[in-house]
Amino acid sequence: MLKVGLTGNIGSGKSLIARIFETLQIPVFYADVEGKKILDTSSVVSDIQNIFGLEVIKNQKTDRKALAKIVFSDKLKLTKLNNIIHPAVRNKFNTWAKNYTGTPYILYEAAILHESGHYKYMDKTIVVTAPEKLRIKRVMKRDSILEEMVVERMANQWPQDIKVKLADWVINNNEEELLIPQVVKLHKKIIELNHLISK
Repeated sequence: MLKVGLTGNIGSGKSLIARIFETLQIPVFYADVEGKKILDTSSVVSDIQNIFGLEVIKNQKTDRKALAKIVFSDKLKLTKLNNIIHPAVRNKFNTWAKNYTGTPYILYEAAILHESGHYKYMDKTIVVTAPEKLRIKRVMKRDSILEEMVVERMANQWPQDIKVKLADWVINNNEEELLIPQVVKLHKKIIELNHLISK
């Protein structure tokens, strides 16, 4: 079984790509979703309160909006948060992966696959790309936020071109090229690769 990382900068549409892979019966671990769940576990809430103070805790849970305001404007604080969340997500993924040993490959979907260093634990990586203006427009619409806020979040991610250089494969989500044929072609390629390795 191959572990394949799936990433893309904010607004690239990587979650949409992940859902297309799921229709092909490929299990997907959504790291960002799991990270949000972990934010509400009692031990993590306690750690966050110790580092960021009571203003980010609401009804004994992490107030994500308050926390986001702090970490997206302070890289040091974002690093501190990531140091709490990433190891916990990695452990959860490793446990989850054991359920799919008979599958040709599984996907680990994460926005900051490279920034977190988790790409090193993957056999292969896919990056989903889209032009910056299109990504900004998508996030503004999705999150109902201003352009400046999107640009601020983008500043906390590595540039798209660096991720493309590090990736094994690229899927273009530029609203010009069809997505499903790109995913199906790549799906076949990964299955063939797994078959060769497994021989």
